[in-house]
Amino acid sequence: MQLCNINLVDVEGFRNIQVKSGLISIVAGDESFPANLPGETRISFKNAIAFPGLINSHDHLDFNLFPQTGNRIYHNYKEWSTDIQVANKELINSILKIDVATRTRWGLYKNLINGITTVVNHGKKNAFAYNLVNVIQNNYSLHSLEFEKNWKLKLNRILTKDQPYVIHIGEGTDDASYEEIDRMVRWNLFRRKLIGVHGVAMDEKQAESFEALVWCPVSNYFLLGKTAAIDKLKTKTAILFGTDSTLTAEWNLWEHLRLARSTNLMSDRELFEMLTTRPAAIWNLKNTGKIAENYVADIVIARRRGDSNNFNLFFSLNPEDILLVLCKGEIKLFDETLLETLKTPDFNATKFSKIIVAESCKYVQGNLPEPTSYVGFTSEQKN
Repeated sequence: MQLCNINLVDVEGFRNIQVKSGLISIVAGDESFPANLPGETRISFKNAIAFPGLINSHDHLDFNLFPQTGNRIYHNYKEWSTDIQVANKELINSILKIDVATRTRWGLYKNLINGITTVVNHGKKNAFAYNLVNVIQNNYSLHSLEFEKNWKLKLNRILTKDQPYVIHIGEGTDDASYEEIDRMVRWNLFRRKLIGVHGVAMDEKQAESFEALVWCPVSNYFLLGKTAAIDKLKTKTAILFGTDSTLTAEWNLWEHLRLARSTNLMSDRELFEMLTTRPAAIWNLKNTGKIAENYVADIVIARRRGDSNNFNLFFSLNPEDILLVLCKGEIKLFDETLLETLKTPDFNATKFSKIIVAESCKYVQGNLPEPTSYVGFTSEQKN
C-alpha cells in the first residue's frame, strides 16, 4: 500500500509512505519514492496530515457506555465512588446489565474512532475476540489503595515478572490523597516499577518514585476541579496521556487534548510525545510511536484544515476528520471518500460497518453491536 502526498505532523514538507507486511518500508519525498506497482493500492491525498497511531495509556474498556457520572466536585475518588453508588445507582445498574463483551467492544471502537491504535486497559485482564486495536494488559493492575484488596501483598509478591505495577494514586485534592502516595512508596519494599494514574495530589519528590505518571486531565477536572502539576512532575518522571473511560470523561479524545493544551503545562511537542514515542518506550512497544522506516505501520491520516503549523492542525482535529487508520498495516477505519479507491480484488468492504460521526460517514472493521446511539456517533447495520 502506498499513501501519498501527506504532511507528517512532526516533520516539514510532504511525504509518501509505503507499507508492506505490517511495517513501514519507505518514507520519502516524490523524488525517491517508487512508482506505483501493479496490484498495489495507491491512495493520493489532498490536504491531509499523518501521525503515528496514538497510544492511550489509561482506559477501562468495559466502562465506555457510561455517560459522565458525578454530582459535584469531590475531594477524592472514594468520596465520588460512594456518592454515585447511591445517587446514580439506577443508571449504573442499567449499564452493568449489558454484557461485558458488548461494553468492551464499544470501548475498543471509541479508541479506534479517535485515531488510537494502542490502548492500555486497566483492570481485569480480558480476552478480546475483536482485533481492532492493540490492547496492552501485560502489567500488574491494581485499582487503588482504597479499593484493591491485599494491595500490599500483591505489590510485594516474591515471584513476579519484570512488569510495572499500574495503580490509581493521589486521585484527590485533600491530605489523604497526598498521604496515600507516601504510603504506596513506603510499602514498595522491592522497588517495583510503579506507573501511577492521575497523581493530582503528587509532588515532585513523590514523582521520583514512579516510572511514569498517566495524566487524565478531563477526568481530573470533572471529578476534582483540579489536575496534576504536570509542569513540575514532568521534570521527575515520564508523563503519559490517558483518556480514562466515559464514566468520568467525554469520549472525544481531541477535546481532551485541547483542554490539556490550554493548561500550558507542557509544550505542543511534549503533549504529542505523551501519545507516541514516550508511551512506546514506557510500555516497551518495540518500533512503535513513529512514522519511520521499519516501524510498525500504525498510521492515522486526517484532513488538513487550513494552513496553520502542523501542531495547530493536529490539535484542532476531531474524529470526523480522520480519513484512514491502519493498525499493523491493516485498514481498521476509512472515510467514505476513500471507498472507491479501496475497491480492489484484495479488499473486502463487506467486513466493515458504516457509522456516522458528526454527519461524516466512516467504515470501521467488524460487525458493531446492535444499532444504538453512542455519544458522538451512530451505527448502521448492514443489510
